[in-house]
Amino acid sequence: MKIYKISLLAAVLATVSCSKMDEMDPEGFAITSEQVTEAVSSIPDRSDADLAGVYSFTARAMSTYNNGTIHNDFGYPAVCMFQDCNGPDMVCDNSNYNWFTSSYDYTDRNDNYIVCYIRYSFFYNQIALCNAVLEGFEGVDMDTASTEQRHSVGQALAVRAFDYLGLAPYYAFRYQDSRDAECVPILDINTNYMENPRATVEAIYDIIIGDLTKAIDYLADYSRPDKTRMDRNVAYGLRARAYLNMGMFKEAAEDAQRALEGYTPYTIDEVSTPAFCDINDHSWIWGSLIESDDAAGFASWPSHLCSFTGSGYTAISGMYKRISSMLYDLIPSTDVRKGWWVNESLDSPLLSTIEWNGRTGRAISTMTIPNVKVAFKEYTTVKFGQKQGIGSTDNASDWCIMRAEEMILIRAEGLAMSGQESTAKQVLEDFIRTYRDPSYTCEAASAEDLQDEIWKQRRIELWGEGFSMSDIMRLAKPVVRTHGSSTMTNWPAAFAFNIAPDDPYLLLRFPQRETNSNKAIPASSNKAGTPPVSGDGSDLRDGVTD
Repeated sequence: MKIYKISLLAAVLATVSCSKMDEMDPEGFAITSEQVTEAVSSIPDRSDADLAGVYSFTARAMSTYNNGTIHNDFGYPAVCMFQDCNGPDMVCDNSNYNWFTSSYDYTDRNDNYIVCYIRYSFFYNQIALCNAVLEGFEGVDMDTASTEQRHSVGQALAVRAFDYLGLAPYYAFRYQDSRDAECVPILDINTNYMENPRATVEAIYDIIIGDLTKAIDYLADYSRPDKTRMDRNVAYGLRARAYLNMGMFKEAAEDAQRALEGYTPYTIDEVSTPAFCDINDHSWIWGSLIESDDAAGFASWPSHLCSFTGSGYTAISGMYKRISSMLYDLIPSTDVRKGWWVNESLDSPLLSTIEWNGRTGRAISTMTIPNVKVAFKEYTTVKFGQKQGIGSTDNASDWCIMRAEEMILIRAEGLAMSGQESTAKQVLEDFIRTYRDPSYTCEAASAEDLQDEIWKQRRIELWGEGFSMSDIMRLAKPVVRTHGSSTMTNWPAAFAFNIAPDDPYLLLRFPQRETNSNKAIPASSNKAGTPPVSGDGSDLRDGVTD
């Protein structure tokens, strides 16, 4: 595989959590041929080494700093957690054991912090890998290309679009208001990395839509070997996400429906026990298969998100991820999702379906195991299971990137905002009543109210899966964590602030190494806005938790 040595993917000097970057020897900011060989040998049925490298990178532990000491460096699942920790609904303690503190208090906007760098470099690393695949097909006429060539190009284009879609919503405000605003640089085969200016929001989305449209064509007859690979359904799903961001609601609804073909949501019974950790589940459209050799102990998503790991920051140090009490209180008792978190008494019906260390039910919440588990806290999540078994020290659990439920909610919103409110309401009610809450009725009286209702359902359904801030940005909503009273929220005081939807501090920053190396992106790009502090914006409301 051709290797790109990218100036924007070099090390930055900073301090974050309990690790100092100037004490590290950062590696892994470019994929090496040895890493690709390792990826291919671990998945022998994938003969295409280049694409195997692209896919293995998605959930690779230590994907940015290959030295084993950065425990919030575990690929795309880590990026999803950074995004959710920036948001209003995922609560955690303000503690030295919390590797996501900088996302909670927004110091991840400091351009010399690890998180700032990871969130930027992850996607450009993978874009570079996709470009390496595509370069091998330069000059090939896709109209006369072989089936295998079209499939390879289609997958590389779709993954590249996914990566730009992972950047665009966070470096500029929403598409409808900011088409001509500067966003992120475009990385292509012939890029001069030392002078690569920011492209406009519109230019980035032109690439996203163009790549996905081609991918949909090239993957028309592709039958993938497993769900780690891109196929036509995934490409349609990504284009539905992009159209939703762009405010092209009719198109978003249509593509979401196409992405759904062949997939159905988790049933009520299936989510009445901890789940969301197995790529073979029928609702998953695309995901990352994470096997034992890939799960790096504490540097893994179960370590920071799953409350049932026998080796992780959640259970061993009490860094349980919890739902905001303001959102939790909006979930009806008849909704199965109420049980995805323990209540004020540390109880959930999901706990009666599992056993840990010989205990079941609420006894799991209160149980302590020396050097393994401390007691749960109010509103601790029990949504995510442990694929290797409750209490396992093997954190090899798969990560869901796209599932049927998301597509149903995109379709409902697309219909609602394109003049088809009654159909949208029916889609939403059919989904919730059949798969989550038989007593549900949508009371929204306008398209805008229906959009807010769907956003509420997204916040509940997709909690912990990385959608929090992309929704905030595309809907131009404030981040609302508190209503100004300690009795109204379970957020720690240091993280209890709100941020207005037009506050420039919402925008992600460019890593210091990028502004030092790339003359076309000056350091002044990172100066807008001021950091939030406890109590800020207490009068802000989001239309859901009001």
